[in-house]
Amino acid sequence: MSDARDTITLAHGGGGRATRSLIEGTILRHFGKPDPKGLQDHAELSPPPGHRIAFTTDSFVVQPLFFPGGDIGKLAINGTVNDLAVSGAIPQVLSCGLILEEGLELSVLEQVIASMATAANKAQVQIVTGDIKVVEKGAADQLFINTAGIGFLPENRNIASWRAEVGDAVLVSHFLGDHGAAIVDARGELSLQIPVESDCQPLNGLIAEMLAVCPEIHCLRDATRGGVATVLNEFAQDSGVCIRLWEQQIPVREVVQGVCEILGLDPLYLANEGTLVAVVPADQAEVVLSAMRAHPAGQHSCQIGVVSESPKGRVILQTAFGGERVVDVLYGEQLPRIC
Repeated sequence: MSDARDTITLAHGGGGRATRSLIEGTILRHFGKPDPKGLQDHAELSPPPGHRIAFTTDSFVVQPLFFPGGDIGKLAINGTVNDLAVSGAIPQVLSCGLILEEGLELSVLEQVIASMATAANKAQVQIVTGDIKVVEKGAADQLFINTAGIGFLPENRNIASWRAEVGDAVLVSHFLGDHGAAIVDARGELSLQIPVESDCQPLNGLIAEMLAVCPEIHCLRDATRGGVATVLNEFAQDSGVCIRLWEQQIPVREVVQGVCEILGLDPLYLANEGTLVAVVPADQAEVVLSAMRAHPAGQHSCQIGVVSESPKGRVILQTAFGGERVVDVLYGEQLPRIC
């Protein structure tokens, strides 16, 4: 039985001495104190000349908290950094909101906080503000995290889901479905023992290299919940074009494909947490792919399709057998609580 001193109690959410002890003894020990004069209820930011502010937020409720290749903390940092980066923004700072369940072991929280600090350092961003709330036992599932992020977006940068043009090339940066397969394995419900890790990683460095060689990237998105299929449907619908995929060119690990066949899943819909989809002008595809493959996060980059004129708003998969099928948007999710 755990000692009460080793677990989260309702007192940790009360705003008093226990709260301050948790903040200073666990959180600031890893995150640092942005203002040496003391803790404030805000952080001040000023974008450099010629830049706009990009702002995003996300919440993370993944189970289990720890999985092959990552954990909820690493996921929270990278997920928010990537949401900024795919807009063309340069991520700068994050907030961290923690919803803690009474009884959560402090050692578990410390592992998550340390992982967040490591991920933030790797992505070259700072965690500058945050909040803690504690709920009664049974009112949450150990630990939920909300992260919001701010980045600086150059005025002349215009990456959007409605900018895909006929003739554009469709690129991906990594194997599809690694994160989803890793979560299936970590849950241990099927005893599959899958030798695959989540692709959880920051993409801002990779995207900077892509933009350096092709400032006119049309569309960019990280393929998280709903996978590549959902992202491409959004591009097709918003741009009023058809996106045609080549099944034989879609990169899926053999082990992930095997899991999908066993469970009746489609890797195009599996969540990823460090894989992007890009739509670029056809004459820039090779130079962008070369830049992507030279970066650690894009070593397995490839072209998986093209943008065509019709049928508008559709994603069509050209199968290995020479046929075609529509890749539609799922009504729900293939797997619950994936990120």
